[in-house]
Amino acid sequence: MTVQGFISRRWFVAVVATVAALASASVAGQAPKERFTGFAINMNSGPSTAQVDFTIERWSTEAERDALLVILKEEKDPYKANDKILRALQKMPAVGRLQTAQRLGWDLRYAYQAPIEGGGRRIVLATDRPVGFREAATQARTMDYPFTIIEVRLDKDDRGEGKILAGTRLLIDKNNQLVLENYGQQPIRFNEIHKQK
Repeated sequence: MTVQGFISRRWFVAVVATVAALASASVAGQAPKERFTGFAINMNSGPSTAQVDFTIERWSTEAERDALLVILKEEKDPYKANDKILRALQKMPAVGRLQTAQRLGWDLRYAYQAPIEGGGRRIVLATDRPVGFREAATQARTMDYPFTIIEVRLDKDDRGEGKILAGTRLLIDKNNQLVLENYGQQPIRFNEIHKQK
């Protein structure tokens, strides 16, 4: 993911690679269960750190990918598109689980992997994000940023780093490229990731 820069309180990230992840044939379906752990470093209100574990039980299918692509292609209004994608994502069966020591686990709804140079791989995970009672009751502006996206790059030994974008929405820019917009924050650094045996 490439930083486009800060624009007021919004941080835009061009995700051409994520579009490719959705648009190209994915390694989909059943696979042996994989468990990973790493340390998240949040520079937005701290810094603060936390251990983050995630489990992948299967890779998303082409049908699941296509269902999301159709929404992106057909719905021009970004608010409606995000709402429709959110509802579609929530209906998809879980592909794995995300867990921290401070919170209850949360189902992952989309998982994609692709090979990268050196024998490693790139993993993209997506889900709806947890919404607290107060946020939902007040219908805060943050409700317009309903997704969590995780990008991980692993070497051939399944060790690496990545980014967690919590509180994100999808937009299409004037060049017809998919852009992730975070709500007034930097992505969370995700370091020292490794596969658990």
